[in-house]
Amino acid sequence: MQSLNCCRPTGGISQLLRKLFRASQSSFIDVTQEIYAGGDPCLSAVHRTWRSFIDMVYHSSFIDDDEITKACGCPLLPLKTHIKGPAPAADSDKADIVDEAITFFRANVFFKNFHVKSPADKLLIYLTSYINIALKRLETCRTLAVGTKAIINLGLEKVPVPGEPGFPFPGLFTLPQSGEEAELLRNYLKQIREETSGRLLNCAYRANGTPNKWWLAFAKRKFMNVVIL
Repeated sequence: MQSLNCCRPTGGISQLLRKLFRASQSSFIDVTQEIYAGGDPCLSAVHRTWRSFIDMVYHSSFIDDDEITKACGCPLLPLKTHIKGPAPAADSDKADIVDEAITFFRANVFFKNFHVKSPADKLLIYLTSYINIALKRLETCRTLAVGTKAIINLGLEKVPVPGEPGFPFPGLFTLPQSGEEAELLRNYLKQIREETSGRLLNCAYRANGTPNKWWLAFAKRKFMNVVIL
């Protein structure tokens, strides 16, 4: 990505740059309109850089594989887990999709748009949203014990599938073509949510059981403008 230092922004341009990189507070369309309204040739470089900036979202490294079973267009990727479910077993020494979702969360949660490059990206979006929900439940839990109880209660909630009330991001996955496909996806999502919850607790709380503010602070963020109740 081209550096903006060559522009040496001052005055109004400097203010615009601050708005550009305040990703969680501004939308691409508003910034674009301001860029073209200004008429400053230097701002074309800013516009190109902003387009590069919004493309900095972290994507899944898992490629589309015909050998991976899919349900409603969601790839049932292997997991490192002891939780029962339809997910194949993943190699213990390699990162799985849950590792990616947790690792990328604090960067991806700032973005209001996510360009899907693979079916695994759709699952990454789903998990990012779920981590956002889980952190919201943990936000007021001041100890690991209380947080664990909140996560267990979250795990007891019904897991909706596409076409059912409460499923986030309509259109992310296709509608189930049969009851069997719906239950396969439901069971996979339940399994991967529980696995994600367990690993997230290790991030959200320190070894002494106290909250990790560098994680719980992200409960206030709205991934892709989804309001969490």
